[in-house]
Amino acid sequence: MHPLERVARNLRRLRVLRGLSQEALAVDAGVDRTYISRLERRLENPTVAVLDRLAGALKCDIREFFDDVKGEAAGNLMRGRKRNSF
Repeated sequence: MHPLERVARNLRRLRVLRGLSQEALAVDAGVDRTYISRLERRLENPTVAVLDRLAGALKCDIREFFDDVKGEAAGNLMRGRKRNSF
């Protein structure tokens, strides 16, 4: 797996596991929400400084972005926006 793909997948996995929206993570890390989206879609190549801020916001070690997660933890993650319950 390409390193950028691994970072993107782990960023999304960690964010979803912690129940954070892209917006909440962006606020906590001091970055723009659209930047989080672009990172998760592999459209941006984050700096080490940005990864460090994201790790701090996610309360994880920066090395977790580079983990080769297999099995259930790497399974399908929720997609899209939450539906309104009208």
